[in-house]
Amino acid sequence: MGKKKKDTDILQISLKGAKKRRDKKRLLHTTVEPVQLQKTKTVGQLLDQYASMSIQARNLGQCAQVFDHMLRDKQRPTIFLGLAGPLIAGGLRQVICDMIQQGLVDVIVSTGAILYQDLYTARGYRMYKGDPQANDAQLRSLYVDRIYDTYVDEEKFWETDCWVSRFADTLTPGLYSSRAFLSQLGRTIKDPHSIVGIAYRQGVPIFSPAMNDSSLGIGLTEHYHRTKKSKTPRVVIDSIRDNYEITQIVVQSKKTAAIYIAGGVPKNYINDAVVMSYIFGRDTGGHQYAFQITTDAPHWGGLSGSTLKEATSWGKVNQQATTAMAFIEPTVGLPLVVAHALEKKSYKQRKPLSFMWENDELISISQKKHGKQKK
Repeated sequence: MGKKKKDTDILQISLKGAKKRRDKKRLLHTTVEPVQLQKTKTVGQLLDQYASMSIQARNLGQCAQVFDHMLRDKQRPTIFLGLAGPLIAGGLRQVICDMIQQGLVDVIVSTGAILYQDLYTARGYRMYKGDPQANDAQLRSLYVDRIYDTYVDEEKFWETDCWVSRFADTLTPGLYSSRAFLSQLGRTIKDPHSIVGIAYRQGVPIFSPAMNDSSLGIGLTEHYHRTKKSKTPRVVIDSIRDNYEITQIVVQSKKTAAIYIAGGVPKNYINDAVVMSYIFGRDTGGHQYAFQITTDAPHWGGLSGSTLKEATSWGKVNQQATTAMAFIEPTVGLPLVVAHALEKKSYKQRKPLSFMWENDELISISQKKHGKQKK
């Protein structure tokens, strides 16, 4: 007993002073609450409980809360959605379509691979369950491509490459931003579950700044090769025009918000659009809301895993921004966060945006009153 009392006395001495007691009370203020499944009937309720848990459950719950705040903000921030990683192969195509259809996002920045796989699927081709331990040499001999545990048909990829190339033939030759090209492409897509098709019908611009690094780029290279041989004019994607166009969206928005799924080029591009605002004589102050779902870690120094706090040092995310970051594989995390938003109906008061373009000039951004914009 004596030793125990002595130890307690030492603790009392070390915590002597009102400030230390206040600091301790402040730190030990909010309790961690265990998830109670018997009281949980919906995904939204589960995510609400996640926010009171710990580790990545809490982080994902906080992402859902940030999403709720950005959707409810009466100043109607323009929400940018960055997409990277094997999201279509992973089964997230319809979740992304739901985000567009329900007005949860206003602008999309995506890798070319995600958009290409959406088009591949829109043409009636499928993804198949595979084996991450498969014999890849045998798969190659059968023209089966593997994306971790998913198989796709290389022959159908070739066909889709050529289809993209032939589509480019139908356009007026000249310079196109990826947004302008994808808008024209979306016009032709009849699949009601296509990301590119729904974005066109909803008037949501899609940028793909790294389109070259995808099968979309391969298809356009085939178009380039044929037109070069025939000495005829061609379609060319002007990536700097992309910069010019997306920065105008940031500059003309009252506020901006960002959602980063994985990382890569789309994450940096959405952030650099803020930095580039100085070209138009503006300092927007950075995104007012941001959340990210990724498996990349910050301590390697790469951008995909870099924290949103680090982005604040660059002026990309506002110093007072509401942010959250969950280190969770997106096929697990994104459906839960989107389901939370759909259940809470936090998007109901948001009117869709109408972007009026004249070539590379953004004439205006306005909130639609009725109907859907197509161009």
